[in-house]
Amino acid sequence: MDTPVALTDVLVELHVPDFTAVREFYSKLGFEEVWSNPAQGQSGYVVMKRGTSILSFFCGNDEVYHHPYFQSIPRTTPRGYGVEIAIHICDEDLEIYFNSVKERIPSECIVQTIETKPWGNKDFRLVDPFGFYLCFREPNNILVK
Repeated sequence: MDTPVALTDVLVELHVPDFTAVREFYSKLGFEEVWSNPAQGQSGYVVMKRGTSILSFFCGNDEVYHHPYFQSIPRTTPRGYGVEIAIHICDEDLEIYFNSVKERIPSECIVQTIETKPWGNKDFRLVDPFGFYLCFREPNNILVK
């Protein structure tokens, strides 16, 4: 029997205190839940997918603040400080996608509207309910300068 594999070899796992907010926000971005474990203790988990983009969410309750590594970080620190999660939008025009997203999410989540960057590609930036910084961009090959 073949074991199914993920569409990427880099797993992004975001530690969050609330799966309800995850499902609500990310579904508005076109992500669908693949599977989940209930948020009990530190065993909660949600996997969501949009096209070939996969995001995983750990914990789902206040136990996230007791994780051995993260427990020393103040709860008020925005999650993912200093990290950008870049998601290529390959299945539709980025401007059409942005216009549909901005109608479904709170305006305070929009950090930057769609714009063309100096290198010629368009993107827009959001912040999720936990403070994770998300960049949605046109597809490009990052391996080619």
